Amino acid sequence: MRKEGEPRTAKDAKKSDEVVETPAYSQENIQHNMRIIYYSRTFLSIVGGVVAGVLGLTGVTGFLCYFVIMMLASAGIAVKTKFDVFSFFDSWNRITIDGIAQGFMSFILFWTFAYDIVHIF
Repeated sequence: MRKEGEPRTAKDAKKSDEVVETPAYSQENIQHNMRIIYYSRTFLSIVGGVVAGVLGLTGVTGFLCYFVIMMLASAGIAVKTKFDVFSFFDSWNRITIDGIAQGFMSFILFWTFAYDIVHIF
C-alpha cells in the first residue's frame, strides 16, 4: 500500500520535487490598471454615445455601436500591452468584460441627449 501523498514511481517523485512557480501580482498595480480601464471605457462610452446620437442611430444599431466601441477598446488595450496581458492583469476577462456594464448607462444618456439636440430640436 502507498501512503497518502507518496509518489507512485521514481519519475513521479522527481516531478513532485520540482517547484511550480506561480506568477506574483502586485494588487496595487492591478487596481491602478483597472482604474485606467474603467476611466477609458467611461470616456469612450460618452464619446460613443454622442457619436451615435449625432449620426442618428436608433434601436439596435445604436446598441451595436456601443458594443463595437467596447470591442475596439478591448483590442486597443490588448495592443497596448503587446498581447502580454498577464504582465499587467491577472486575467483576460479584465480587459474584455470588466467595465462594459458600467459604461452602458453613460452611453445611453449621451446617446439620447445628442440625438435629441441634433435631430429633434
